[in-house]
Amino acid sequence: MGPVGASASAAPASAGSAPATGRRSIVFVGFMGAGKSTAAALVADALGEPGLDTDQLLERELGETIESFFDREGEEAFRAREEELVLRALARPGGGVIALGGGALGSERVRAALGEHVVVWLEVGADEAWRRVARGARPLARDREHFALLHEERQPVYAEVADAVVPAGGPPAAVIAALPALRALRGELSGDGERLRLVWAASASSSYPVFVGRGALGRGIFHPADGRRFVVADERVAALHELTGDWSLSVPAGEAEKTLGRAEDVLRIMARAGVSRDDLVVALGGGVVGDLAGFCAAVYQRGVRCAQVPTTLVAQVDSAYGGKTGVDLPEAKNYVGAYHQPAAVLVDPDVLATLPPEEVAAGYAEVVKTALIAGGSLWERVRSGEDPTAEEVILGCLGTKLAVVAEDERDEGRRQVLNLGHTVGHALEAATRYRRLRHGEAVALGLLCALRLSGREKLRDEVAALFSRRGLPVRLEGIRPGEVMELVARDKKRRGGSVPFVLVSGPGSVSPGHAVAEHELRAAVEEVVGG
Repeated sequence: MGPVGASASAAPASAGSAPATGRRSIVFVGFMGAGKSTAAALVADALGEPGLDTDQLLERELGETIESFFDREGEEAFRAREEELVLRALARPGGGVIALGGGALGSERVRAALGEHVVVWLEVGADEAWRRVARGARPLARDREHFALLHEERQPVYAEVADAVVPAGGPPAAVIAALPALRALRGELSGDGERLRLVWAASASSSYPVFVGRGALGRGIFHPADGRRFVVADERVAALHELTGDWSLSVPAGEAEKTLGRAEDVLRIMARAGVSRDDLVVALGGGVVGDLAGFCAAVYQRGVRCAQVPTTLVAQVDSAYGGKTGVDLPEAKNYVGAYHQPAAVLVDPDVLATLPPEEVAAGYAEVVKTALIAGGSLWERVRSGEDPTAEEVILGCLGTKLAVVAEDERDEGRRQVLNLGHTVGHALEAATRYRRLRHGEAVALGLLCALRLSGREKLRDEVAALFSRRGLPVRLEGIRPGEVMELVARDKKRRGGSVPFVLVSGPGSVSPGHAVAEHELRAAVEEVVGG
């Protein structure tokens, strides 16, 4: 298997723990019904800082309800008064926690003033928001169709100003779980450097922060700050990027190393080093190291915390999130594994500059897959040829995956859409003994098969052209279609003797659980492989 080396080094001082300075406040923004007032009050109480609700302050200043003033004077007059009050609230010294009205960000002056603060977007879907406010007296919540259009119109504005994104779908007190991460973010934003953003990931079993920022790794940003670190790194990554830990372990690169034998090596080194359940396993590398280290964290002493620091595009847009960990067997990919959600994920897009072009191309396959699932603006960005390593593309991909996992953590329904292209892709990896194809290259071929099985010829041609421009294979010689078919039949998603497929009706319309005729699958496979 090759050598595995371990070394010890001193633990660094914790990053991201500096107190807020100046008048930097935590400001909650979001659509009607997101729960901004409740969240701000809870956070203010937890921090022991003053809390303000601009809607309540405005009603006090107007001497009447917002609804009555809005109906009598009109929206333009209301927005003018709102803008004046919000700017005064944001200019207050001493920090604190502020909840803004849902439409306050329509003011350019307000958006500019928010740059001085930590802006938290409580993200709520249009249907959930309507359910929460439809029976109230809000003047802009009287017509369902207009309400939905307004929601769609405001989403990009919230996204533009947000330093942190927290789902608003759970109980209001759930925002308290994100408070340590918000405090760390506020400390980082009080210093110099590139913008750092936080996306809060929530699922049925746990929640965790995802920090995204250029130069974050070099600046020493890390969360959580408690506990000793056992860093497991791809040996190539370890030579390029430093992440200090109490123990550092390098492992050989490549999918062929993601085995039970390699996991045993790592686990025994952890045991000899004295890693305990108070400590933290840190995965520094791509999807292979993330899966391997995450699996070791899941089974070591029945579970220790794991932080993911993804350094490949595949990992930054997909594999670092959602808690799937595991290793391969010679018979099939990812046959041994466990769900183990990370304690945190740190994404630094700058590290992608060290990747060879073929690794970026491999990650691009996952970007296209995710964009097809998301549809909308993310698909338009990708199909237009935008750089896949752009921070907004990475944020769009990870946000899509986190939303799917929040709905279905254990692959019992909606999460299965993330397997788009992976059924044939995994079979191709196994057929090549995990040595000829990168994961993303196999997924690209599998995605072309899925689009053919979906009967979307024009979309398949468009995706094939995108892949070709990025240097991804659209056909692979030297593989027998029959062997691929046999491996597909052993896929771990098999139910009742058959393997369900994820198919595509169009961008943003992807669904799992489809039966596929054997002759149709063979025809699709024969398009991408040859004997």
